[in-house]
Amino acid sequence: MRESGGAQRRNQGTVGREKGSGERHRGSGQGRLYIVSLGPGSEDHLTPAAQRALDESHLVVGYRTYVDLIKPILGDQEVVATGMRQELERVRVALDRALAGETVSLVSSGDAGIYGMAGLVLEICRAKGISLSPEPDGFQITFVPGVPAFAAAASLLGAPLMHDFAAISLSDLLTPWEVIEKRVRCAAEADFVINLYNPKSKKRDWQIGRVREILLESRDGSTPVGIVSRATREGEEVAITDLENMLSFSIDMQTVIIVGNSRTFTHGSFMVTPRGYLDKYDVEELVDS
Repeated sequence: MRESGGAQRRNQGTVGREKGSGERHRGSGQGRLYIVSLGPGSEDHLTPAAQRALDESHLVVGYRTYVDLIKPILGDQEVVATGMRQELERVRVALDRALAGETVSLVSSGDAGIYGMAGLVLEICRAKGISLSPEPDGFQITFVPGVPAFAAAASLLGAPLMHDFAAISLSDLLTPWEVIEKRVRCAAEADFVINLYNPKSKKRDWQIGRVREILLESRDGSTPVGIVSRATREGEEVAITDLENMLSFSIDMQTVIIVGNSRTFTHGSFMVTPRGYLDKYDVEELVDS
């Protein structure tokens, strides 16, 4: 692996074709760009398709923390790793090199289509007038899905997402805080289970308290809350508490918080949001059968 400083198939959700052969291609047509979802961070949860995309690539581009997670599985690929708030630069490097004929992987944690890099790539392609061709000799982008952070967190909590849910980021870097507040309030009033991303940082520490206040306007303080940090990675922390006491737990940017709805309950060390089966079917009949 070499580090330096600075792939349209509509029926499968891609632009271009995914070869998946592990063979690297350079200088043929206009290259290929993979938007690779890394999942929650452990090698066990990286998909085979993501591994193949990385294996095919000459260059891997990503946020430094996420690149560090996959270093053990990279070969001699060149790597461009940058810091926080350098998303535009990462996309620029990835597009420039792919358009020059190389195979490039732009990596994103969780699923790249959920608060990840997928949308930004397409926005920039549109803004720059970059044509995305379904033909083999055209510029191709392939989106490789992954396990999203809220799914990884939910798996450690039990079954909190068995009914309708919403995902809301509390980062106001790109979204005005008043918009975030409105979304939290509407989701709470509609009784969605709520996944909270980016709940707290060193410079942004009051928002999670305000969100709790909003949630308490329409939910009981005993509502179950799951708090998961660094799911599947070193330093993983899992806690189940309630809305009243959630702020007494460690929360940071690597935490996903799952707030239950009015029917969510805990059973042993698990959190459950019922789908409604036992409202319709007699559990005794199910057990007897």
